[in-house]
Amino acid sequence: MNAILNVSLPVFAIILGGYLAARSRLLGQGSTAALNAFVYYFALPPLLFLSMARVPLSEIFYWPYLGAYVGGLLGTAVLSLVAGLVLFRRHAAELSLQAMTAVFSNTGYMGVPLFLTAFGEQGALAPLILTVFNGAVVVGTVVVLIEFSLSKSGNPLRIFRDVGVALLKNPLVMSAAIGILWSALRLPLPKPLTNLCEILGAASGPCALFAMGLSLVAHASSGSQGETGWLVFLKLIVQPAITFWLAFHVLALDTFWAMSAVIMAALPTGALTFVIAQRYGLYVAPATQATLVSTVLSVVTVSAMLVWFGIG
Repeated sequence: MNAILNVSLPVFAIILGGYLAARSRLLGQGSTAALNAFVYYFALPPLLFLSMARVPLSEIFYWPYLGAYVGGLLGTAVLSLVAGLVLFRRHAAELSLQAMTAVFSNTGYMGVPLFLTAFGEQGALAPLILTVFNGAVVVGTVVVLIEFSLSKSGNPLRIFRDVGVALLKNPLVMSAAIGILWSALRLPLPKPLTNLCEILGAASGPCALFAMGLSLVAHASSGSQGETGWLVFLKLIVQPAITFWLAFHVLALDTFWAMSAVIMAALPTGALTFVIAQRYGLYVAPATQATLVSTVLSVVTVSAMLVWFGIG
């Protein structure tokens, strides 16, 4: 219980601080967009680059562990997409963000400190692997799908060209790709570069959470409560349930890795979902509300899971 409280309550407090700052009008209406732009273009890219560059590829690709996590992610994403089409009538770009909201675990800002608290330094690798995967694969896939759906060209070749150009200009995709290439080539990381990336990257989490709190004032009454509840149910219940079945019964992972996959799947929606939604001006209200609600409820659900596994 203490492990998740020590991690989740500070996260919620930062969101609350942003909400109170907007509610009391200490910060103007343009502050959300400005803060989000700082995170998107200046803080997150160094963090993603450093996360990829400093982890050897041989450690990133632990396939059974990734298989259990990705299987739970894909199964949950399919349910999200079907409901998005049939029940909530979302178009293609919004469907991508809806699925991301339902499956994108906060492995970086909650998973890593949670495992450090529960297991010490030796436990950090499990959430780091999935932080790299989420940053490189999940974010990259969502951005590609959004760019495809927003492309105004009817010519397939022009669509691919437009998407390719958009990806080359996307700081999140390119920073992750450069980091993976850096790791693959086993290039050293100069200390000044590492320090710069760590300083800027450290600002990304608090700023993204604070910006989310700011946006709550504008989006508090917008969006569907039913849709928010559905997304939170998928994130906190369905995704870890599918992952549990795959990790313990299908792939029969070692107990630590099986538990790690399930706990990572059970974490609330990461703030990066809101960052991307805000950047494209799509699905901002549901992403904000689902992230907030899942973060609050995860204090109960993840704590119960830790007790069940005998952790903390």
